[in-house]
Amino acid sequence: MTDIFDDLAADYEQLDRVLATLTPAQWDSPSAAEGWSVADVVLHLAQSEELVAASIAGDEEAFAAALPGKVDDSAGSLVAAQRGISPADLLARWRAVAFPLPQALRAQPKGTRLRWVTNRVSPASLATTRLAENWTHAHDITDALGIAYPDTARLRHIAWLGHRTLPYAFAAEGIDGGPVYCELTAPDGRTWTFGDPDSPSTITGSAAEFCRVGARRLPAAESALKATGPHGPQALAVLRNYAL
Repeated sequence: MTDIFDDLAADYEQLDRVLATLTPAQWDSPSAAEGWSVADVVLHLAQSEELVAASIAGDEEAFAAALPGKVDDSAGSLVAAQRGISPADLLARWRAVAFPLPQALRAQPKGTRLRWVTNRVSPASLATTRLAENWTHAHDITDALGIAYPDTARLRHIAWLGHRTLPYAFAAEGIDGGPVYCELTAPDGRTWTFGDPDSPSTITGSAAEFCRVGARRLPAAESALKATGPHGPQALAVLRNYAL
């Protein structure tokens, strides 16, 4: 795969090009994230990147204050508490924290483990989770507004994350899962593979759909993905690109 830090920076830049063109009415429009406006989505992204910056700075208190309970509940409360920021100020806030992060993550010493939610992860893993969330919420904005937002080869990081965390997803749902081999078609028509091709369970189809199912933006049953074997259908049911 290409460099995750470069790709994270490119994803921020792709979203920034969209945000820079939005009208006040579009900022106030409903997004595809239930209950959130476009402005709410950008506020959530800014708050999330501020937590990454706090992790890099070793500010453990920031996590205790920002995430006192479940991630989804805490995220909703944080957004509700800070609504009302003007689009110009909100965009400036997001840019100020997001743009320096890829290089700050890249600069971490070898072996560094950074706090994220309830775990500690490598800088590269944290960059991958940020790419997955940025991509998901970029589509929450652009899909709702009817703005083109083409998928790129950067999806490979997100597909890798979804496959890599399947054991966690199985465990979170109380399912005794097993190995799953994924053979996915990239946006440019190439084939991406993850896992052991001799695994008894497989998932095949579009990488874009795989990532959308993992983002919980596309029900697996409404996708064209094909799952076979004892754990393939289960894997699609629990697939996620994010932490609980």
